[in-house]
Amino acid sequence: MNLVLFYEKPGCATNAKQKKVLLDAGCMLIEQNLLALRMTADELLTYLKARPVREWFNPNAPDVKNGHVDPESYTEEDALQMLLHDPILIRRPLISVNGHRMCGFDQSKIERLLDIPLNNHVDNSCSSSSSEPCPEPKLHK
Repeated sequence: MNLVLFYEKPGCATNAKQKKVLLDAGCMLIEQNLLALRMTADELLTYLKARPVREWFNPNAPDVKNGHVDPESYTEEDALQMLLHDPILIRRPLISVNGHRMCGFDQSKIERLLDIPLNNHVDNSCSSSSSEPCPEPKLHK
């Protein structure tokens, strides 16, 4: 059984579909709330470094969609600090599979790392049918 660490936004329909595909493939998931992220910049960078800085940002984050945040305009250091300060901006999910870390759900890469096919294709676009941002999840204390 493959163990997958999966940082998600609770309540995200797209993350739910991604998790279902992994579970259906027999993976065991450790789910973490991305919005309650407690990482150092160095640790977060281990998930992001394979992508250009502009791709570290979630294109569906409200501040990206409305133009308040331009992912093209940040240095690596500035982007890391911004993402740590406001984790909703991070492209999700953050995934750790067999010692490999990534941001975003790259299905073909995950299949290679797990050495198993994932039976369903996941559309990584936002599943929300509204132009409004998803409601903030209720955090249990």
